[in-house]
Amino acid sequence: MFCSLSLPAVTMVPPSTPRQEVGRDKLSIRAAARAARTAQLDKERVSKHITDRVVGLPEYQRAGCVLWYVDVRSEARTRHALPDAVASEKKIVVPYCVDGELELFHLESMDELTEGMYGILEPSPLARDAAEKNVSVEDVDVILVPGSAFDPKGGRIGHGKGYYDKLLSHARSDSSLIGLAYECQIFEEIPMLPHDVSMDKVVTESNVYDGRGRRS
Repeated sequence: MFCSLSLPAVTMVPPSTPRQEVGRDKLSIRAAARAARTAQLDKERVSKHITDRVVGLPEYQRAGCVLWYVDVRSEARTRHALPDAVASEKKIVVPYCVDGELELFHLESMDELTEGMYGILEPSPLARDAAEKNVSVEDVDVILVPGSAFDPKGGRIGHGKGYYDKLLSHARSDSSLIGLAYECQIFEEIPMLPHDVSMDKVVTESNVYDGRGRRS
């Protein structure tokens, strides 16, 4: 059962705009989701259920190029699944951040990853210098997306930096956007603004939700 969060009524003078109201709602949901995510028991085992579901999806099976995020903090874990993904016949790419933007790297060996700032596992500076390792998001068939919270229709709230919002705005229209989350991160409805990107699917340990995707 997904989370239902009752948001308090807030009176502002002057009246707030819809964008401000959505922003406040997102902050409340993000805080509730963070607490639920942190309290999630047995993250490694539960995450394996999630990634097993992901690799069994038809979209994943037929993809030639897949973007895997590398988990940080209390996100649904992906590191355990990366070695098998890299060993497959698919082209696996992982993101790293440069000046507030996500760049994509063709990962061919786990040895190419190193611990960067804040303990985040990312391509080593030496490895990413190779031009042939750079990948455009337009070349990616399936994008696995982390988030703070999701809803059953594919609505998503990120961690507040907008990194994936920027990246996904350049993704191909026929690529598949798949959110990965613990079931405790699923809320009844995520408030969305026009620029927010919905997922095609959201995968948890117990459900695969069909999202609205980027349909207008």
